[in-house]
Amino acid sequence: MMFRLRKQFLMVMLVFGAIPVCLMLYLVNQEDSSTSFNEDSSLSLLESKLADRVREVEFQNGHLRKQLSIAQNQLLKLQLSVVTVNDTGTMGNRTKIRCISTEPDVPKCEVVHVAIVCAGHNSTRDVVTLIKSILFHRKNPLHFHFISDPMAELILKTLFYTWNVAEVQYSFYPAEDIKSDISWVPNHHYSGIFGLMKLTLPKLLPKDRDKVIVLDTDVTFSTDIAELWKLFRVLKEKQNAIGLVENQSDWYLGKLWKNHRPWPALGRGFNTGVILLDLNMLRDISWMQMWRLIAEKELMTMLATALADQDIFNAVIKQHPYLVLKLPCQWNVQLSDNTRSEHCYNQVSDLKIIHWNSPRKMKVKNKHVEFFRNMYLTFLEYDGNLLRRELFGCGTTSSSNQVEEKINAINEDDECYDFRRERVIVHRTHLYYLDYNYQPTEDDVTFVAQLSMDRVQMLELICKHWEGPISIALYISDAEAQQFLRYALGSETLMARKNVGYHVVYKDGQFFPVNYLRNVALKQVTTPYVYLSDIDFLPMFGLYEYLKKVAPMMDLKEQKKALVVPAFETQRYRLTYPKSKAELLSMLDMGTLFTFRFHVWAQGHAPTNFAKWRTATTPYTVNWEADFEPYVVVRSDIPEYDLRFMGFGWNKVSHIMELDAQGYELVVLPNAFMIHMPHAPSFDIAKFRSSSLYRRCLKVLKGEFQRDLSKKYGIKALKYLSVD
Repeated sequence: MMFRLRKQFLMVMLVFGAIPVCLMLYLVNQEDSSTSFNEDSSLSLLESKLADRVREVEFQNGHLRKQLSIAQNQLLKLQLSVVTVNDTGTMGNRTKIRCISTEPDVPKCEVVHVAIVCAGHNSTRDVVTLIKSILFHRKNPLHFHFISDPMAELILKTLFYTWNVAEVQYSFYPAEDIKSDISWVPNHHYSGIFGLMKLTLPKLLPKDRDKVIVLDTDVTFSTDIAELWKLFRVLKEKQNAIGLVENQSDWYLGKLWKNHRPWPALGRGFNTGVILLDLNMLRDISWMQMWRLIAEKELMTMLATALADQDIFNAVIKQHPYLVLKLPCQWNVQLSDNTRSEHCYNQVSDLKIIHWNSPRKMKVKNKHVEFFRNMYLTFLEYDGNLLRRELFGCGTTSSSNQVEEKINAINEDDECYDFRRERVIVHRTHLYYLDYNYQPTEDDVTFVAQLSMDRVQMLELICKHWEGPISIALYISDAEAQQFLRYALGSETLMARKNVGYHVVYKDGQFFPVNYLRNVALKQVTTPYVYLSDIDFLPMFGLYEYLKKVAPMMDLKEQKKALVVPAFETQRYRLTYPKSKAELLSMLDMGTLFTFRFHVWAQGHAPTNFAKWRTATTPYTVNWEADFEPYVVVRSDIPEYDLRFMGFGWNKVSHIMELDAQGYELVVLPNAFMIHMPHAPSFDIAKFRSSSLYRRCLKVLKGEFQRDLSKKYGIKALKYLSVD
């Protein structure tokens, strides 16, 4: 069957080449037969016939190209279905061919290994979309191998840990360990040194890892990755070490512009956005030495790479063509500005992988870009929580089991079951969603807060009032994350700041996990002190510099002190913010400002003693009282917020209570203030006001917290048991 298929393939190629020759003979014959007409009429007739013939030939060529593509795919499928067994026993040196009826699937629990180079904040966002597309289609366990910098490792480790996807493992390899192997190569590609790191995978990956799929972060899957994994069987049978799709532009033909001189390549060359690597074969041929010698030779004339590792892979394949297996084009449909990928997707019915290999990404010039963009956006905004499904029969990951065990241990007849269940939920978290680059200074203070999508507009105002580092946790969905990204990228104020850490916590559950969010933001603080605030408050101008001076004066590093920033509020959406304490007192007297929540929850801030604050010139100590919930500046190593409190009620009160139990002294700052800006009531406060069950459960949780606190801190915490 294989030989008949190859014969058909040669016949198609013969016909494909004969058509242009027949066309030329036909045109010459037509030209000879028309000499009896006058020159003008014969020329017009010839042009008309030529145009008709060209259209006919183009149609035939398109049909033949489609047949050729089908024949190539059939040949690849046939190769997949044939297993060659060399029997060295009684069969001697003869080869026995054993045919399998159809393409054999990858065994159900066989692990598919994927290697990805990922560095920086933008790359981690891209890789999440790639991983979503893989998880959506996959049926096998996966093991991701990331070559990353420290920031990307932190982001992705946290993401995978909190994602809790069954049968997904991950390993990290520091990019710093292999920089010496590639830093000598001059590279003009925008990926920089990270664009060369795929060359080192045979050396970098564990020696017991014999094969791996290598992917760029800007590819999107539209099929099960196990189908690509199956192609390793063909790679092994044909004794190739590298599987690649042909480059779908004229780059390596040197025809893109005048004096364009690309690196050497075999034919059109190959694109390295999707690679199959037989690691054992590459190690056996001393791959690291091979590519280095060839690169050194080419760099003598080329001076630098233009397309990073792709140039070097192609130079190696040019000299050693036996290394490469040409994969069908649908396994890497390349959407660059000068692409010829239309010839691929017009001829095949099932596109497997879309590759946005232009620096312009989704803004690339392509008449079908809307189709591919919609495919990409499907995964970009897809709820990643829905991908937590298990692969039955292959076991489950321990992290998923732990969460399920905790949920199963909760009594379902408990009327507060929903509250207790949500305390156990681990929310998928993407740290540092935007660029962050900040080195803290001595006595530095970080502004810590959390928000949902309806408060995003406060970010610009806070950045104008607080010039220091900020750690913000955002509780949003996958689709809202893209809205936030567009908002932030369009804001000059936000883009000018690289000291703001935006940590996306994806929505999951029915309550707003306010203390979970605070803990996420708090854990990412790198300064010695934190200012624990809320997103609806604007700190006074200059508060950052003031706190940096006050912290060492109050000896915050050695003493347990919580510095209280007095809180005020306005009911006006447009406010001329006071520039000093004197202006604020004047606005208090005129009724433009009020002490915070004096009319609905006076006990929350009354212990601040606003009457004393009006005339105070030095810090003064106040005692803890029931329901006191001030906004404070403390050391960053404070205890975390209690997760049982979510939505509305007691989320800050419980934290201040524990600080008091630990012996923190509450000290009010005389020259600091913050103002709460008006907004519509949150959904959680509406539930608190309308649901008696909500209020009963909150009271139950308060009692449990007070008892836990007395057990943890002993006799000094007994006073909290009497708090209603």
